[in-house]
Amino acid sequence: MGNSDFSWKLADHPKLPKGKTVAVVVLDGWGEANPDKYNCIHVAETPTMDSAQAGAHKWRLVRAHGTAVGLPTEDDMGNSEVGHNALGAGSIFAQGAKLVDLALASGKIYDGEGFKYIKECFDQGTLHLIGLLSDGGVRSRLDQLQLLLKGSSEHGAKRIRVHVLTDGRDVLDGSSVGFVETLENDLAKLREKGIQHASGGGRMYVTMDRYENDWGVVKRAWDAQVLGEAPHKFRSAAEAVKKLREDPKTNDQYLPPFVIVDQSGKAVGPMVDGDAVVTFNFQADRMVMVAKALEYEDFDKFDRVRFPKIRYAGMLQYDGELKLPSQYLVSPPEIERTSGEYLVHNGIRTFACSETVKFGHVTFFWKNMSKFLVTLELHSIFNPG
Repeated sequence: MGNSDFSWKLADHPKLPKGKTVAVVVLDGWGEANPDKYNCIHVAETPTMDSAQAGAHKWRLVRAHGTAVGLPTEDDMGNSEVGHNALGAGSIFAQGAKLVDLALASGKIYDGEGFKYIKECFDQGTLHLIGLLSDGGVRSRLDQLQLLLKGSSEHGAKRIRVHVLTDGRDVLDGSSVGFVETLENDLAKLREKGIQHASGGGRMYVTMDRYENDWGVVKRAWDAQVLGEAPHKFRSAAEAVKKLREDPKTNDQYLPPFVIVDQSGKAVGPMVDGDAVVTFNFQADRMVMVAKALEYEDFDKFDRVRFPKIRYAGMLQYDGELKLPSQYLVSPPEIERTSGEYLVHNGIRTFACSETVKFGHVTFFWKNMSKFLVTLELHSIFNPG
C-alpha cells in the first residue's frame, strides 16, 4: 500500500462506547504451551487468568516468538524488545538476531560505517569484543561471535581480545563451561593471528545491569575489561569458569570477574589508546550503561581511573533517543505504523506505566518505535531517589 493510499483512521469499536477507558495489559513472559509438570504457568494457581479465559471474552493467542516477530527460526524464544517494538504494527520486521544474521551472511556488516570506523584501529591497536557467551538467542549468540571473530580477522584485525560474560539465565546454569570450551577451541586455531580471551564474569555481576539500577556491575566490568584488574587471575577462560564455579554459592549469572594473564602474571587484554571496542549483544537494554561508560567523556557514575581513547561501536544502536552508541555495526529496524502512532493520529490520549525493572519497556521500546506516543516514566515513583 502506498503512503498516498494509507489512512490512520480507526473504525469505531462495535461494542465499546467512545471515551471508554481501555487497559492494555502486556503479560511479558506469559504464554500457553503443553500442560506438563515443567510448565510453570500450568502448574501455578492462576484463578484470575482462569476466570478471564472462562468468561465471555476469551483471549486470542498471538505468537510472540520465532519468525512471527522477525527472529531467525521457530526455535528462537524471543524477548521483551522484539514484541514491544512492533506492537500493533501488523507486519513482520527483521529484528535483533535476524538483522545481525543477515548482515553477517551477506558480509554487509564489514562494509558499513560502523565497521569502517573501528577498522581505523586495526593496524596499530587491539579489537576488543565484549558480550554474552550463550546460544539462547535472546541477547546474543555464540555463532554470531564466531563469525564476527573470523570476519574481523579476515578484514584486517591483527590482534583481538574477547571479554566473555557467562549466561545461566537465558540458558541452563552450568552451560557456560561448554560455551567457553567451544570458544577456546576456536581461539586455539586463531591464536597465531593474535586472538585470545582477555576477561570474563557473570552477566548479572559484571557489565549487564540495566536502567541504572547498580553501577557497581559496570564498574566491575570496567576494572576487568578496560583496566585489566580483577580479584581472580587465570591462564585460560575455561580454567577460570571451572575453578570459580567450584564455590557452591556461585552460578553462571553471578560469576565473579576474572582476567586472563600471561606467564609473568600480566593481564593480556587491557584497553589502551588506539584500541577498538565492540559490544556484540544485539538486545539493547543491558548494554546502554556500559555504552555510556565507554563513550561519554563527562561520565561521572564511578571513577574510571583512566579513559582510553578508543573507537567504540555497538552491534546495534542501543538507545535511539540518546543516539548511543554513536557508531554501530548493524542498522536498527525501521518499524512504522505501530499501535502508539495509530492512537496519536486519532487523538487518543494514553498513559503507560510499568513496574520498576520493566519501566524501560514503556519509556524506551514503545516510545522509540512509536515516535509520537507520550509516556510517563514511573521509575521515580516505584524507586524513590
